[in-house]
Amino acid sequence: MFPPGRSVASAFQTDAPRNTPMLIAFNKPYGVLCQFTDRSQPPRPTLAGFGLPKDVYAAGRLDHDSEGLLLLTDDGGLAHRLTDPLHKQPKTYWVQVEGDPREEQLQALRDGVVLNDGPTRPAKVRRLDPVPALWPRDPPVRFRKTVPDSWLEVVIIEGRNRQVRRMTAAAGLPTLRLVRVAMGPHRLHDRDGTPLAPGEWREVGR
Repeated sequence: MFPPGRSVASAFQTDAPRNTPMLIAFNKPYGVLCQFTDRSQPPRPTLAGFGLPKDVYAAGRLDHDSEGLLLLTDDGGLAHRLTDPLHKQPKTYWVQVEGDPREEQLQALRDGVVLNDGPTRPAKVRRLDPVPALWPRDPPVRFRKTVPDSWLEVVIIEGRNRQVRRMTAAAGLPTLRLVRVAMGPHRLHDRDGTPLAPGEWREVGR
């Protein structure tokens, strides 16, 4: 369904033993599971189809219907530091929502909204204007011609199941598209602002 991923640094890789943990930044496409196997019939797309290095696994998760930055590592301690809420690593999302957000809706997200598993911690939320330059989603987002849409940047330090989607829904702003662009200091974009293409990965520092 998806073409094999391309490594930015693949030309420099060797099979020599590694003395430091490996950390990979991967742009997970829409519809791909954050695992290497799937027992469903028919099987769904997984990380196995993108030429990732051996012995790495996802540090945290990204829902199959979300896109963007997924970090993978071969070091359990590093994975824990990246994902444990006690370490308060911020996660940054670009979120396309249905509707034109009112200031009180944005402030509700900033203050924390009440979900069925309890109130969320305060988030950093701002409008994205102009609209961020992203790759087309496959399949495309379905729009309602009579309802506007907007883009927000949402930064949280929690990691509950489908949290950002549930937060925007609680504020009356259903999520149409969700792209994670950063986890802590690690970003989907390089220094000149160019993002990894969907299915592409590169090795990054700790």
